[in-house]
Amino acid sequence: MTPNAVSTGSRRSTPSRSDSGQSRRGFLASTAVAAAAVAGGAPLLAACGGGDTGGGKKDGTTTGKDAAKILPAFAASTVVAPDIAPKNGSAAGFTRAIPAAELKASVAAKKGKGGALTVMAPFWGPPPASDNPYYKAMNEAIGVRATWQNQDGNVYDQKLGAVLASSEIPDVVVVPGWNLGGKIPSAINAKFEDLGPYLSGDKVKAYPNLAAIPTDAWQRSIFGGKLRGLPMPASYVTNIAPFYRKDLFDAKGWQLPKSADEFLALAKEITSAKAKVWACGDMTWTAYNMFGVLPGNDKALGWHLLDGKLINRIETPEYLEALAWTRKLYDAGVVHPDEKTQNQGDTSLRFTAGQCLVYNNDLSHWYAKTSEQAAQNPAFAMAAMDIPGHAGGTPKLWATNPANIWAFVRRGSSKAVVEDALAIADFTAAPYGTKERMLTDYGVEGVHHTVKDGLPVKTDKGNQEVSSSWLFVASPAPYVAHPDTPDVTRAMIEWQQRMGAVTSKSSFYGMTISEPSQWTGLMNDFEQLEKDIVRGRKKVSDMQQAVSEWKTKGGDELRDWYRKLLDANGSAAS
Repeated sequence: MTPNAVSTGSRRSTPSRSDSGQSRRGFLASTAVAAAAVAGGAPLLAACGGGDTGGGKKDGTTTGKDAAKILPAFAASTVVAPDIAPKNGSAAGFTRAIPAAELKASVAAKKGKGGALTVMAPFWGPPPASDNPYYKAMNEAIGVRATWQNQDGNVYDQKLGAVLASSEIPDVVVVPGWNLGGKIPSAINAKFEDLGPYLSGDKVKAYPNLAAIPTDAWQRSIFGGKLRGLPMPASYVTNIAPFYRKDLFDAKGWQLPKSADEFLALAKEITSAKAKVWACGDMTWTAYNMFGVLPGNDKALGWHLLDGKLINRIETPEYLEALAWTRKLYDAGVVHPDEKTQNQGDTSLRFTAGQCLVYNNDLSHWYAKTSEQAAQNPAFAMAAMDIPGHAGGTPKLWATNPANIWAFVRRGSSKAVVEDALAIADFTAAPYGTKERMLTDYGVEGVHHTVKDGLPVKTDKGNQEVSSSWLFVASPAPYVAHPDTPDVTRAMIEWQQRMGAVTSKSSFYGMTISEPSQWTGLMNDFEQLEKDIVRGRKKVSDMQQAVSEWKTKGGDELRDWYRKLLDANGSAAS
């Protein structure tokens, strides 16, 4: 048994780059529509204001004793023990296949009551027919009659905004974190149910798989002071790994760099433009980690209380140093030339072709590229280097969010509909090694997959019909399970554990916060400016000027807003 392809690594289904939150601006068109969804066009909630039309006091800022009253009680799953236990925020690891005859049941009996409900979720590629055998099998096993309204994931924000502004909201709606812009969060508070009466405290124990979801993921699922979201948990350890061609490094005797200077020196040694070999792709994401820059994939994570003052990542010397160092790589000619134009092909293809020997991307690439190259190039080997501190020694890494995709239940739903939605969630949150996980990930044996050498292999029908959308309703604690490449599985988990040991949580870790609308566009131009600076089109001093303007245009006011939020609610980080 291996996991669904979309949930490889730390159960992330989206590109989680250091600035991905700022790069998905398609929501701007939809949020204008979603504004109408909030009663009276109410503005986005301020720090501790009572603008939540859904009855909550706060906009995702509930922590401490207040959170303890509504968070589900945690009860770790004991159904199947992992081969590698999670540590330091890592995922769990499974290195062996579990035969179908040995799969355990994590759901004792059908929890669904046979009710009909509609579920809207993003989908990439042609969606399967609504009455396909996979959907029928899932519905039968859970005891529901779910009808999927799959929407194009590339423009999901637009559909989401329109749906939330209408009176025709599906029973269950999936909302990715990158769509939490504009008025969407306020619409969530107004349009979706408080699940606390069903899940808070020991009530969650009626749904054992949901009880096994880590508390941090539930904390992140508090919207408007209420437990509204069903989370898709993720490891909080950075998922951006600097990969290198281990086979070629070993052949050349190259040693892994232990500082920023060593990286540049090695990159110059590796690069031979004449031989069409360059050291690396764009390394900005790794630079942020090497220099200890606060996260940029979520606005709130980019703020941190340091020496009594709340600072933003863009105000730190580390931010400028990371950009300046990445600029040195480009200036030295060690970055593949196609990276300068940003839109010239896929860096990972240049990596597997041996044209660039280091690149950074989601940790899941480790398995994906290794498997892809197994038949094409048996000598191929890749690994992830430990992120070095920029001056040598231990790096200062920062935690990412422990959940970034949620499912919500329509406000005003009957108790039967809510319980059927929770029945789906408890089923899809089943852990590895269970019958529920196998069905969710691989469908029906003989129809959607066959078993070869002890491993399930999807058929063409399985590839067409087995949908990742079910995972978006709820997922288990993060895990990695690649029994076809146990060494890679172990290496991925151990890398996470080493990086997790040097990871800290910034002041707003795990909190879902929506900035007041007058400041939501303050950071819009920074991503492009970062790209221009490292590629030599702009100067580092241009960033300093941009930061100065950011402060006067609202950055300092926004700082005061966040500080009041922190003073009133405390931090969720521990």
